[in-house]
Amino acid sequence: MPRPFASSADLGDKTQTLEILADGVYALTAEGDPNVGAVEGEDFLVCFEALATPAAARDWLAVLREHTDKPIRYLVLSHYHAVRTLGASAFGAPVVVAHDLTRALIAERGEQDWESEYGRMPRLFKDPDGIPGLTWPTATFSGTLTIDLGGDRGDLDLAYCGRGHTEGDIVAWLPRHRILFAGDLVETQAALYTGDAFHREWASGTLDHVHSFGAETLIGGRGAVAHGRDAAQAAVGQTREFLTTMIDEVERVRREGGAPRDAFAAVHAALAPAYGGWPIFEHCLPFDVSRLWDELDGVDRPRIWTAERDREVWAELQDQPVPEEG
Repeated sequence: MPRPFASSADLGDKTQTLEILADGVYALTAEGDPNVGAVEGEDFLVCFEALATPAAARDWLAVLREHTDKPIRYLVLSHYHAVRTLGASAFGAPVVVAHDLTRALIAERGEQDWESEYGRMPRLFKDPDGIPGLTWPTATFSGTLTIDLGGDRGDLDLAYCGRGHTEGDIVAWLPRHRILFAGDLVETQAALYTGDAFHREWASGTLDHVHSFGAETLIGGRGAVAHGRDAAQAAVGQTREFLTTMIDEVERVRREGGAPRDAFAAVHAALAPAYGGWPIFEHCLPFDVSRLWDELDGVDRPRIWTAERDREVWAELQDQPVPEEG
């Protein structure tokens, strides 16, 4: 029986949970759907991630407004993927911050990514007709950027940790509280999407950088908040293990003369016992293996995903008919 394409059959509502992690520090999780957060400055708000549509973002802001009425001054985007950026207009933020490379990626492949992600995860796109267009950062940086939160609230440090989930992922660090918003560089009990990734750099230097913050609370891109230093380190560790297992298995299949379909089967068998029950595991794996195969084949920058290519890869790696669109 062919598997439903990506998350096209995942249409059930997810329970959202708001956590107040410290005075004026908020995280909203949703059973493996994309996480979002916010940090209060003295007289303004910094929001982290934008969700897939303005309608979805307004739902999040309605929850946030039960706790603070400060105006949103900054919207921080961890990377370029549509489910993280296309809801930006709902925030009305005068400053939209991202990495230099994220802005370049939006210009290069933002339209195709929008179409691709809408086809893969339609449930996340609440009222898609309300999306006004691509989201363009108004402020970008290459290494670090510090936002002074004012009063006695300290700083919020934005940092580029290296190539990982995409070329341009950034994290947000609150040193006063030792809280890290890690974006999709770390997942907490949710599968990794690596279709636009740099697996070996991510599994080594990039995660080393993330680990070096010594976070005592970590909010990954998906999954529950990791509370405590041990749990935060475990989230980084499980992310690294997922990546290294994939790399080991695909490298082995290539040495033995196998094909991408063989690599997919090997990776699935290796990861499923520990991770198969996690959100979006079955969705992610064909795209993950396809990108990793390319990377080991010497393709440095990920090929652009389109709705058509999505379905072709899904069918090829799982030896099933190409799923129809819609």
